Amino acid sequence: MAHALRLAARGLHTTQPNPRVGCVIARSDTVLGTGWHQRAGEPHAEVYALREAGDAARGATAYVTLEPCAHFGRTPPCADALIAAGVGRVVIAHEDPFDKVAGAGIEKLRAAGIGVQVGLMREAAHELNIGFFSRIQRGRPWVRVKLAMSLDGRTALADGASKWITGEAARADVQRWRARASAILSASGTVLADDPHLTVRLPDNEPFVPPLRVVLDTSLRTPANAKVLDDAAPSVLLHAPDVSVPASLADVAHASIRRGDDGRLDLRAALHWLAQRDINEVHVEAGPVLCGALLAAGLADELLVYVAPILLGHTGRPMLTLPPLDDMASRWKLDTVDRRQVGDDTRLQLRPAAAKHEAA
Repeated sequence: MAHALRLAARGLHTTQPNPRVGCVIARSDTVLGTGWHQRAGEPHAEVYALREAGDAARGATAYVTLEPCAHFGRTPPCADALIAAGVGRVVIAHEDPFDKVAGAGIEKLRAAGIGVQVGLMREAAHELNIGFFSRIQRGRPWVRVKLAMSLDGRTALADGASKWITGEAARADVQRWRARASAILSASGTVLADDPHLTVRLPDNEPFVPPLRVVLDTSLRTPANAKVLDDAAPSVLLHAPDVSVPASLADVAHASIRRGDDGRLDLRAALHWLAQRDINEVHVEAGPVLCGALLAAGLADELLVYVAPILLGHTGRPMLTLPPLDDMASRWKLDTVDRRQVGDDTRLQLRPAAAKHEAA
């Protein structure tokens, strides 16, 4: 199964909106066929593995990282392909929560007399497709907030200058996190201040599906010549329903999102809108207000923080804008998922503890 998970990870940047899936056909310690889902609309992992195994698949064991599909979509059911190939056993890491599968693939295999085992390396399989599970089960994408800060917790100088806080290795690492996302989210304030491209820049031999660039722009302040609206990747502006679209933005994709109680766009509604458009993972690159609002609303599932060995001083801009706390018992608690050195910088992968505020 570990081999199947490594295969699935090869589709990390290319399978959106489909899940990343790997498959290994084996008999005892001999691998007969391998495959992974490479791109939406193309054959699934099981099909590639069965093609490679050929007749040797009969009576063998198939190791699959996600429950084989049982419905006709853009490709035929993989459960049917496994049955037709005569495999003797199927080991599945994780059930598929999609309503057209959701146990139906397992039932179909068992009805055909094939032994099925579920749960081997389940946690790793869930982690690989954490955005897919979030969209299907929670009705919103997995939200990953990327931040770069100095040792004294500043993300820019007082005048907004922030290039570059981190080193070249960290900036290259960010591109791969962008590439695995279905959408890159920012706000009009960041667009006006920095005019970012919000595109993925990887070596030519590393394929990816360009993420949708999403700008939260309540009043439609984004200029028509902003880099985020160029043709390098798809873009959409999300604005309040009571705002008229100016003629300069008439040809730009846009959609209205209801306002929240604070007059800004309702963040939960915006994420729901993205989920309805098959967005699995959202990579956020924005200022402290939006990033802080996502965390305060319980909508930031993960923080990806790059800490540079520099100091910017007390006049620098803060990492997040969060509501004040009454006492230390109300502090924001984060769990460390991963910590590693990236060039001269340290990358922290953090997730809010189960309770938003946790007592000491």
